[in-house]
Amino acid sequence: MFVENTSAVVDLQTYIVDAAHSQVRFSVRHLGFSKVRGQFNSFDGTVRMSANELDSLQAAASVDIASITTGDDKRDAHLRSDDFFDAENHPSLTFESTGVRDISGTSCILDGQLTIRGTTKPVALETEWLGEVTDPWGGARVALEATTTINRKEFGLNWNQMLEAGGVLVGENVEITLEIQAVRQDEREES
Repeated sequence: MFVENTSAVVDLQTYIVDAAHSQVRFSVRHLGFSKVRGQFNSFDGTVRMSANELDSLQAAASVDIASITTGDDKRDAHLRSDDFFDAENHPSLTFESTGVRDISGTSCILDGQLTIRGTTKPVALETEWLGEVTDPWGGARVALEATTTINRKEFGLNWNQMLEAGGVLVGENVEITLEIQAVRQDEREES
């Protein structure tokens, strides 16, 4: 379900996220100074927009928690557990846009609702619209990049471990980066 923006809602085109050419990545501080990076390998979503009308941008996505990977199987299993995402009871996280603001050229803020572990909070994605092209198979493709930072504790991901020297094992702030390519629904081709 999309929340319709108040402007430019005529002739919205629907684009399906091409997961083979997109990424949902994150990073979080470890031991207070370095970062652990990871990604989700299974997700889907849609982007809707009128041609060349950034103020009409809408997006929705669902991410499969079980697909989390950080390059360490033990850590990935811990992230899926009740200490963090509780994938058994909350198998996906979702995003639903609610509006666009602060448009400047190809940049904007895409506001929306992010749901993790059954908790929904507003988030603001700093978004760069990269444009639309026709791929070699004749499909119309769009691309965008977006970033945001959330406090994981606001979504019930509270687990941590105190360090002997002070501080905590896992930082609270999580940087999220989306690199999205999507193909217009009526022209979707496998590639």
